[in-house]
Amino acid sequence: MADHNIQQALLPDKPDMLQRMPSEGAKRFRRCRTTPKSDTDKKPELNGSSLPAKELFKDIRPSFRLVGLLLFVYLLVGGGVFYLVMDQISGKRTSRVIDALYFCIVTMTSVGYGDLVPRSDATKLLACAFVFTGMAIIALFVSKSADYLVEKQEVLFFKALHMNMKCGEAKLLRAMETNKTKYKLYTAALLLVTTIVAGTVFLWKVEKLSLVDSFYCVCATITTLGYGDKSFSSKLGRIFAIFWIITSTIIVALFFMYLAEVYTERRQQMLAKWVLTRKTTTTDLEAADLDSDRHVCAAEFVLYKLKELGKINQEDISSFLDEFDKLDIDQSGTLSSYDLTLAQSGQ
Repeated sequence: MADHNIQQALLPDKPDMLQRMPSEGAKRFRRCRTTPKSDTDKKPELNGSSLPAKELFKDIRPSFRLVGLLLFVYLLVGGGVFYLVMDQISGKRTSRVIDALYFCIVTMTSVGYGDLVPRSDATKLLACAFVFTGMAIIALFVSKSADYLVEKQEVLFFKALHMNMKCGEAKLLRAMETNKTKYKLYTAALLLVTTIVAGTVFLWKVEKLSLVDSFYCVCATITTLGYGDKSFSSKLGRIFAIFWIITSTIIVALFFMYLAEVYTERRQQMLAKWVLTRKTTTTDLEAADLDSDRHVCAAEFVLYKLKELGKINQEDISSFLDEFDKLDIDQSGTLSSYDLTLAQSGQ
């Protein structure tokens, strides 16, 4: 690339790419009158590849209602099973029903205080089965219900931070989308502080622990450390723990998930800033020239930048180009609905 002529050849002869862009209201594909009617003109069906990717895989992901139903069934079955074998579980008792459900919650969240422990082989095997099943359900519940909770609070939290900002709804939505992960982290942190304070005050006032021991028990619980020297021992305390332990452990998991996501997003933004601000060299043009025609069009340049950002790799590009070649029946270098009709009719 030392030759100046070669350097000039790699650049487009006419910077008319933007002039060739269709207007916003124009259709992307125009079919001539002799082109046969294709399936793309028909109304999209609700099955097959005509659906968007999000719709196509929508049924694979469990819904919020299904995850909630699984949790309810787990607690119902677990509480019933441990109620029947409660005589084989040693520890401080309050009420048979409450203790059974409390033991099920402590087992599911892997807190394991040790204030109630199985003493027979049968109950030990039951505890092993329920802890693995419970952790799987908790993982689903974290990805569904906790995220749903934060999404609902995100808008309120954002508006509270920008009460004095005078802007339209569109600008507000754009700002929310830009800082979406950051505001999720703020909301999760706010919920985490709320649950910590609520648990600490309850243990201090109801369980009559000292303020330090109350905070210590809360931290040991929400991190699933569960030393067991401090726990919920009263009947009212275990009723509170049944709801509070699930909520607090989910919020902690959510907080650290968003913290990692914010860190990753910040690193990605730093990389993007470096890619966009650094000077383009002739070596970059050589690498961006996918078809080796000594010219780099806008599409090739964008693909090269995406590769630098790590959002796409060469294998992906090669796969897309292979698919393009299969669809481009007339080898014109462009695709039309006529090409799609011929390509699909030949399958």
